[in-house]
Amino acid sequence: MIRVIVADDHAIVRKGLISILQACGDLCCVAEGANAVEAMRAVRETPAEVLVLDVSMPGKDGIEVLKQVKKEQPRLPVLILSSHSEDQYAMRSIKAGAAGYLTKDSAPQQLVAAIRQIASGRKYITPELAQTLADHVESPTEGPIHESLSDREFQTLKLIGAGNSLTQIAQKLCLSVKTVSVYRARLLEKMQMKNNAELTRYAIESQLVD
Repeated sequence: MIRVIVADDHAIVRKGLISILQACGDLCCVAEGANAVEAMRAVRETPAEVLVLDVSMPGKDGIEVLKQVKKEQPRLPVLILSSHSEDQYAMRSIKAGAAGYLTKDSAPQQLVAAIRQIASGRKYITPELAQTLADHVESPTEGPIHESLSDREFQTLKLIGAGNSLTQIAQKLCLSVKTVSVYRARLLEKMQMKNNAELTRYAIESQLVD
């Protein structure tokens, strides 16, 4: 039996995922979480073979949770589940230690196949992501500007794009306003932009805003 922890902040999505697992004879959900704190508690307290983790979580986002999981439970494979297309988060997830990346519009049988595959010790990568990885190896300097950002800078860009003030961003990321200001300054420098309006336009045009 493959024991799975499901972490997603939407109750309907969690219950749907659990139902899919219950329909399989070899998969079962042993714990669930609605945010980063609950996800980490489940990982620490419940033995499991796979963690299915939403990339957009309240407080710490999925990438930050992923890094924490890999630090505390390096042998626990993590399948990132996201409403974002692969070109937004897949590369960032794989680099952070994810064993696989799947979008929420994938078919249930694809989710089951992904869980079984990473539980066996292999990676789960779609043909589209495999091509992206190959292109990145061949031309590592090419690609969207935001791919060169650190995870915190990327989070800051997304939140600015969604219309949040520095104070609101600081609260959501559990950081000081001064630290967020530093991330904003780095964004402007790296992306060669002058103000929040330009960052916002870029985030919207690149479909980085939830």
